[in-house]
Amino acid sequence: MKTGDIYSKEFSISNEDIRIFSEITGDKNPIHLNVNYAKKSGFMGPIAHGLLTSSIFSRILGNEFPGQGTIYLKQELNFCSVVYPDEKLIAEIVVLESNDKGKYRLKTMISSKNKKENIKITGEAIILYNRKD
Repeated sequence: MKTGDIYSKEFSISNEDIRIFSEITGDKNPIHLNVNYAKKSGFMGPIAHGLLTSSIFSRILGNEFPGQGTIYLKQELNFCSVVYPDEKLIAEIVVLESNDKGKYRLKTMISSKNKKENIKITGEAIILYNRKD
């Protein structure tokens, strides 16, 4: 992994993902679970939790890029636009800088695959990755 490297992954959040996340976290805000409530609140329907959507970064960093052995040190997030169930999304991670101690600063972003430049989440992460194998 070096400065300038980019990794992207397509994904979506299902209604079942939202239900399970609500159960695990206890966040049962009806904006995430109730169609009528969400519509009365000005949305097209229930919206995904921001932290559920952004959890894709943990999956990517710990399993794919750079992979096992990654230690997640910091994540800053900006929630820019809502995410609806089954919306096609793209998560992107860009390596901004690294040092010889295995510390990396990353740009993180989630956008809609179907809507040009519809940014959902932006942020920066700091990770530690020292695996040599």
